[in-house]
Amino acid sequence: MASFRSLRSEIFDREERKQQYQAHIRGLNAYDRHKKFLHDYVGFYGKEKATHVKLPVKTDQDTLREGYRFIRTEEDDMDPSWEQRLVKRYYEKLFKEYCIADMSHYKSGKIGLRWRTEKEVMSGKGQFICGNKHCDEKDGLASYEVNFSYSEAGENKQALVKLMTCERCTEKLHYKRRKEKEQSEKREQEKNKRKRNRSRSDDETDVEYEGIKERRKGKKASTSTDDRKIDDDDNFDEFLEGMFP
Repeated sequence: MASFRSLRSEIFDREERKQQYQAHIRGLNAYDRHKKFLHDYVGFYGKEKATHVKLPVKTDQDTLREGYRFIRTEEDDMDPSWEQRLVKRYYEKLFKEYCIADMSHYKSGKIGLRWRTEKEVMSGKGQFICGNKHCDEKDGLASYEVNFSYSEAGENKQALVKLMTCERCTEKLHYKRRKEKEQSEKREQEKNKRKRNRSRSDDETDVEYEGIKERRKGKKASTSTDDRKIDDDDNFDEFLEGMFP
């Protein structure tokens, strides 16, 4: 039978471990505390080997990426969820006069646009510096109104926005439209060329046909002359028969 002293020592140690565990739990954030509870639960009730349960973590950046809208509507502002409140606070900090463009895929006509941050406004990026994300040109800038067509939340949308670009980036901005125009003009030229070739071929066929008609006329006239020659020969034979009875 255990002595009173050993029993008291065991109770004291158990209470001390309990207090240390509670202090450790209070020092964790909600996610780490959740993982700790799962780990202890599996270790106590599960098999001998504890299995680490990995749950997907949704960060604030994930929330912004999912709920962000290039142009927010009244319906978006009426959503009371904490995700939409977070997105709205971020949206209100953006400056929506000029855009910043990503022209990495300009040859395919895919140009990304976004609003400027406070840091970019303070540095002049997008207004006094070219609005292309990867360009720092300050000379020869021009402002353009761009019809931005984009897909968002499963919908096709459009917005008229302003973009400041240098001469080189302006060429990138209009690259696809210029190429489409050049290709259209080239197709039109080839179409007109085929029409001219067909017309020239038809004219040559008419001339050849007229030549055939002329040759046919000449053959008929020659045949008539032979016929007359045969008649003259017949008369000559009759003439000879009269001379020699």
